[in-house]
Amino acid sequence: MAAKKKSNVTYIGTGRRKTAVARVFMTPGTGAMSINGKTLEEYLPEETLRMVVRSPLELTETLGQFDIKINVCGGGFTGQAGAMRHGIARALLEASSDYRPKLKAAGFLTRDSRAKERKKYGLKAARRAPQFSKR
Repeated sequence: MAAKKKSNVTYIGTGRRKTAVARVFMTPGTGAMSINGKTLEEYLPEETLRMVVRSPLELTETLGQFDIKINVCGGGFTGQAGAMRHGIARALLEASSDYRPKLKAAGFLTRDSRAKERKKYGLKAARRAPQFSKR
């Protein structure tokens, strides 16, 4: 008698924001979320950032349906939260293309490319020329 194979489907999404990169691994489950080996509450200090991370799941009404494991590096907490949101949205899209209209309308599939402008030589800040400063 042949044993049935248990198929563990994993949906993968990569999210980016500022200098942060998040790799998201979603499997059907109970809704547990692990970020770099910690829970969401342990990893992100502010409730607003946790809301940002959960927003694609709430929008698609899949909050308790997937176990999510996230590896994130680079940037600060805000950039990492944005990268996680982007990665979760991409993984949800891989799970079902029915979520695409909602996620696209909310802007979760678009990478937010804003980043800090580099400092230019001869200036104290990125966009502050000496002739415009008031002394």
